[in-house]
Amino acid sequence: MAEAERCLQAVRSFPFVALRKDGRGAVQVNLPAPAWVSSRDSSYQPGQPRGIYRGIGERRKGRVMAPVNLKEAKARLKIPDLWGFLNLPGDCSENPCHSPFYERTSKPSFSVSEGGDLFNDFRTGEKGDAVTFLQLVIGISQKEACRKFLELAGERASSPLPVIPRAAMPPQARELPVLPTMRSGTPEEHETLAKLRCVHVEAVKMADSVGLLRFGNWKGQAAWFVREPGGRVAQARQLNGKLWEGINAKAQTLPGCWANWPIGAGFGEYQTICFVEGGPDLLAAFHFIILEGRAAEIAPVAMLGAGQKIHPHALHLFAGKRVRIYAHGDAPGREAARRWKEQLESVGCLVDAVDCGGYRMQDGRTSNDLNDLTQIHPDDAGEITDLLPE
Repeated sequence: MAEAERCLQAVRSFPFVALRKDGRGAVQVNLPAPAWVSSRDSSYQPGQPRGIYRGIGERRKGRVMAPVNLKEAKARLKIPDLWGFLNLPGDCSENPCHSPFYERTSKPSFSVSEGGDLFNDFRTGEKGDAVTFLQLVIGISQKEACRKFLELAGERASSPLPVIPRAAMPPQARELPVLPTMRSGTPEEHETLAKLRCVHVEAVKMADSVGLLRFGNWKGQAAWFVREPGGRVAQARQLNGKLWEGINAKAQTLPGCWANWPIGAGFGEYQTICFVEGGPDLLAAFHFIILEGRAAEIAPVAMLGAGQKIHPHALHLFAGKRVRIYAHGDAPGREAARRWKEQLESVGCLVDAVDCGGYRMQDGRTSNDLNDLTQIHPDDAGEITDLLPE
């Protein structure tokens, strides 16, 4: 009873998912309906998104969309329509205008054709039609972009497209950082990192295969990096687990990086997100996702530090998604979870959180983060059976 009461006290102050159990079963927590759920939607139940627009390409519940082929879809849905739907900064009717793909530069370099069918970014050489535009601005595959474009065109046939909130573009330019050479890991490096972080080697391989994990050298040491594939941010750790000289820390965000850009935010096709703090927890998220056989359903995303706020230009990438935050079991970690929850809810996410602190580990220590839970004591493993979001 004392343990159950402690959990109840925790969830009264913040809507953490209560995983611990007493003799009568799990502590149940009923969360209030998020602000973005319509008050007219009487079918809504706590923890279940109902009757809402969940994100790009997701149909509204109960709506039958008009069938379209790709040619017809392109005739219905133009680049300016997508620009407004995504609430991208600037005005694409101005030619040239600023690119929606990158931070604002001093000179506009982006143009949209008169009919709204084609775009051209003279600065980067990227160009294409409305489907390619959707693919680049959301950061998804061409196949996924085609599917979502067809769904959006069908949605447009019966109603205007909804607008996803997006922060205004700052006036100052910001270039991408210059990063060291990184590469995919060797089988030996995969095994070394898996043992170091106590995760299944398949978790390391998957993180590598999707581009969030790389290997190389930093400050003359063999290192592993978690990184954003677009090159905005990367963080280095030594492959031997030691501290970096000069900063007395195991992790170093590389100079010039956008430290508040979430790693993994570009995988737009996933509607369910495990939102974690730091590189080790990113690997742990892959670990648990693989163990439960849900790699096709859930994507992990990592922030590189509890002191960071989610970059305002990354928020729209989470619009309408189901997100579970895995908070570190200390004051900064819990405060970060509150901050991220508030930001994510501002773009229509359904958010809850798990406090990863306070579990008994195999070596007798008490857990503090998600990576620690890969080493939970066998007698307590039943306490984290609902670790992943539904």
